[in-house]
Amino acid sequence: MASEYNNQWIGKRTIRPDGEDKVTGRAAFGADFAQAGMLWGKVLRSPHPHARIKSIDLDRAAAAPGVKAVMSGADLVDFPLDTPVMVGPADMRFVSRNVMARDKALYAGHAVAAVAATTAEAAEAALALIDVDYEPLPWVIDVDDAMQPDAPVLHDFLRTQGDASAADAPTNVASRAEFTLGDVDDAFAEADVVIERDFKTKPVHQGYIEPHACLVSVAADGRATIWSSSQGHFMVRNATAKMTGAKLSEIRAIPAEIGGGFGGKTIVYLEPLAYTLSKKAGAPVKMVMTREEVFRATGPTAGSSNTIKIGARRDGRIVAAEATFRFQAGAFPGSPVRGASNCAFAPYAIDNVKVVGYDVVANRPKCNAYRAPGSPIAAFGVESVIDELAAELGLDPIEFRLKNAAREGTRAAYGPTFRRIGFEETLHAARDHPHYATPKNGRQGRGVACGFWFNVGGESSAQVNVNEDGTVAVTTGHPDIGGSRASMVNIVAETLGIHYHNVSVQVGDTNTIGYSATTGGSRVTFSAGTAVSEATERVVEQLRERAALLWDIDPAAVDWNNGHARPAGANAGDFEPLSLAELAAKASQTGGPITAHVSVNAQGAAPAFATHVCDVEVDEETGRVEVVRYTAVQDAGRAIHPGYVEGQMQGGVAQGIGWALNEEYIFDASGRLDNAGFLDYRMPVASDLPMIDTVVVEVPNDAHPHGVRGVGEVPIAPPMAAVANAIHDAVGLRLRELPMSPPKVLAALTAGDDETP
Repeated sequence: MASEYNNQWIGKRTIRPDGEDKVTGRAAFGADFAQAGMLWGKVLRSPHPHARIKSIDLDRAAAAPGVKAVMSGADLVDFPLDTPVMVGPADMRFVSRNVMARDKALYAGHAVAAVAATTAEAAEAALALIDVDYEPLPWVIDVDDAMQPDAPVLHDFLRTQGDASAADAPTNVASRAEFTLGDVDDAFAEADVVIERDFKTKPVHQGYIEPHACLVSVAADGRATIWSSSQGHFMVRNATAKMTGAKLSEIRAIPAEIGGGFGGKTIVYLEPLAYTLSKKAGAPVKMVMTREEVFRATGPTAGSSNTIKIGARRDGRIVAAEATFRFQAGAFPGSPVRGASNCAFAPYAIDNVKVVGYDVVANRPKCNAYRAPGSPIAAFGVESVIDELAAELGLDPIEFRLKNAAREGTRAAYGPTFRRIGFEETLHAARDHPHYATPKNGRQGRGVACGFWFNVGGESSAQVNVNEDGTVAVTTGHPDIGGSRASMVNIVAETLGIHYHNVSVQVGDTNTIGYSATTGGSRVTFSAGTAVSEATERVVEQLRERAALLWDIDPAAVDWNNGHARPAGANAGDFEPLSLAELAAKASQTGGPITAHVSVNAQGAAPAFATHVCDVEVDEETGRVEVVRYTAVQDAGRAIHPGYVEGQMQGGVAQGIGWALNEEYIFDASGRLDNAGFLDYRMPVASDLPMIDTVVVEVPNDAHPHGVRGVGEVPIAPPMAAVANAIHDAVGLRLRELPMSPPKVLAALTAGDDETP
């Protein structure tokens, strides 16, 4: 959609600052760091999905050739289980026990011990010398099974929070949350059409290409440096300090480039282990996960079992909606069920809503965030039922959504009243796109689905320094996983009125920039952009003051535009404009360095909405589904760098198609993950995907100086439902279990009926 703005750099496809280093191989990722005298760390992992650890004998491993240090969970801080220990949104009671087991191994792949040796081969050999006495226990993985009264219980201390009727007894149901709006029972009684369906999804991994990696060096004086790939080096510092008992001032965390995260690198796995081994050995320790370890030991998103019920009148108005979400948290509490509950019905103006969410532990790796955590799972169910309702009412799928679309002033079921939002605009853009009007051939089907994500703000720091030659250096505190550096360059160049080539940007470490929260939740361009904007405006004020000093006039009589200080009219004097470079060259004469540092806790993040249109072709002999055309429409608020916005949209679609059609964790009869590698965990590659068309709608967020809404999360919310709805349009079957892989599609085609509701 054409921009209505007339900016010099904001909204332009400027060259990405990190691009050359990445395409030439100069960029340093987590596994690229090395130091003289470095040791290699390796982790011993449980072969059992659930087992009591009766004893661990590290003596033989400690005496093995080349081994310099060994450790177990006893070497980390033992947090009492009765009191939360929070680092940001993460509870260290559970993160610490996920990093390394204590009394029980809770999934196959759970870390139980680690060694550091002079070579990777020596460390690997030493693992076989660690003697662990296990008592295997009954295990459970499926969320519905884990909720049964006779299910094996993972934690004796766990009680259901938020449910006054729950028994005071050990349980796998960590919490129950409910919220209501209006009166759903009365509203359903008044509905002309009510559709209730059950849905099932499997755990899927974020699938980042770069595995977890770190290098940690603890000096003799106790000061440590951590080089690692993560979505937040302040989080790495804080979590590592908490688990090891170190002071924050003793740890410097330096961010590497990140080869993908998508939420999966928002918590630590290796850094506290490498820190402990380095401190014991008196030498730097490097640790790099294998791909198998990534799958077996790091967080996929939740699997789920859900029930969606929606009622509507014959005139097309939705009158009531109800959902029950049962989410698989993995070995410790903390699934994204709250995200699902809040996002489920947010795109629609519905007066009567009830949502119940259960957080359930099971014997698989603790789940982690994955792009819009919870929202894609909720959208799969809700948007499938919305589509079924539209068909039952004889309404076009987009027109039905428009009749019920949330807009400015709509009170969302989860609480807030929306300010200006762009959901209707995305529906109009999808309806009017040539894709929606293009005839399909007889074997193809077309599906529509929508998605929502809150977007968040939070803590960000930025520093803007004017160099002596008039170039500008910007420092932020966020690892760049979605193009934030390019966006910051555009913002600074626009505000100062200089060429973007004259702006450089870096991600500062924990000792060089103020605290900045983790990169995630589609928050960085919004919150860091706020900090960078404020810092740049402060620089502009200083430049005006410096020009006023040179001209001996009041700063109020100086304007700044197009990279120059200018008199603010004839009465201000007849002075030649001064460029940024000229003012920078005279900085020592006018007060010293020109710089500004700003830290914010940014508020006012605006939600994002998307509408997707998907065409599929179904091979009725094999059950294979091919996505043949895809169009993603999304409100970006203001596209600071359109290329990156489009890339986020296309990436979310690609991941959503994989989630829809192929990706899943498959466990064997012994409770071990059976497809722990990219050969068997089937992610889509380029040949599996069509060209993905994007339409960027711009409805600015009035709480941001440049109108920014986050864009990275919401693109993954609609694809699963869009694909499912397209399959129905093609072959008349509604599939309600993910992934919709060839065997499942073929079975449904053979049976000639929908999956059992």
